[in-house]
Amino acid sequence: MIGDPVQHSLSPALFNAAFRELGLDWSFAAFTVRAGEAAAALAAMRTLGLGGFSVTMPHKEDVAAAADSLTPTAERLGAANTVVNRNGRVEAGNTDGAGLVDALLADAGFDPAGRRCVVLGAGGAARAVILALADAGAADVAVVGRTPARVEACTPLGGRPGIATEDVPRAELVVNATPVGMTVEGLPIDPSLLQSGQVVVDLIYRPAVTPLLAAASERGATAHNGLSMLVHQAGHQLRFWTGQDPPLAAMFAAVTSPE
Repeated sequence: MIGDPVQHSLSPALFNAAFRELGLDWSFAAFTVRAGEAAAALAAMRTLGLGGFSVTMPHKEDVAAAADSLTPTAERLGAANTVVNRNGRVEAGNTDGAGLVDALLADAGFDPAGRRCVVLGAGGAARAVILALADAGAADVAVVGRTPARVEACTPLGGRPGIATEDVPRAELVVNATPVGMTVEGLPIDPSLLQSGQVVVDLIYRPAVTPLLAAASERGATAHNGLSMLVHQAGHQLRFWTGQDPPLAAMFAAVTSPE
């Protein structure tokens, strides 16, 4: 894994548990790679014969730009969260959105097809979610953000500029893809906009219960944090690297009861 910071990442425990379960003689480690050094990290991958990287902030866009080839999703997003070394050629992909769709189905039995969705935020994580929901057939993906230009830039991915007071109350799914509740205190929206029967997902998983999720539960919504998305997107990365189906039960166990 490359990123900055990476010290508290759950990915080593998660992936090493998967490798053990599959009987693979592989090892996963986290490396601090400073901003601007992503291309050098990919060059090191080729030189050292490393099998792949998981990619986190601040390198997702730089890795996409430096890779030899991109999956269609990574190309549309202009960002990658995973790379694989295919005989010296680096292919980059993005599994974040697919992880959310899988988590919705597994945890809430929620299929986005034909449903009204709201995404809070317009950054990298939000863009991956918007594209995945639109590709899954969502009837509407309203994007609520503070920067109009960034919100408008989500339109080619299947989102549309939204208004919290209008779109949140009628949404069937609300996804928080902002750092509010983790590195920023407070709530990303007025909690009175949330409704009973909605599914509310916060991509944050530390803390496990954010102020948004607490408010959603109090309003009668079904609330989930981002841990399941983390595991499911990692499962897609594992398949990208190895071609094998991910042992999700072992991966969940590793991050809910880490060694």
